[in-house]
Amino acid sequence: MKRTARTVAAEDGDVDRVQVTTFRLVKPYRPALFAAASRELDRVAEQLATQLKGRLAARSTVTAGGRKARSYRIDHDGTSQEITFVLRGRDEFQLLCRRKDDGDGAACSQLVMTFALR
Repeated sequence: MKRTARTVAAEDGDVDRVQVTTFRLVKPYRPALFAAASRELDRVAEQLATQLKGRLAARSTVTAGGRKARSYRIDHDGTSQEITFVLRGRDEFQLLCRRKDDGDGAACSQLVMTFALR
């Protein structure tokens, strides 16, 4: 396990990784802003897929930490990267799970299902 001031991560081998990173938002988020935030996160996910020379394979609204969150899967170079954005007040939590594209997605699902806000 690796920790920094903003990130906690665990990895297995060269590809498999689960990670939670926190960021500070410029403006406070409120649940009433979910639709607008989702549109912005959709654009960010598309840009990330382009930067990775991959494709945005899935996007959805999920529940993480008891809140509505946006989740994306980007496939590139034989890997799948699942990213879920959880917003609360001025805090953004980015849940990242990376695995081989034909690998077991159980760790990714578990990361989102067990994420809890304190």
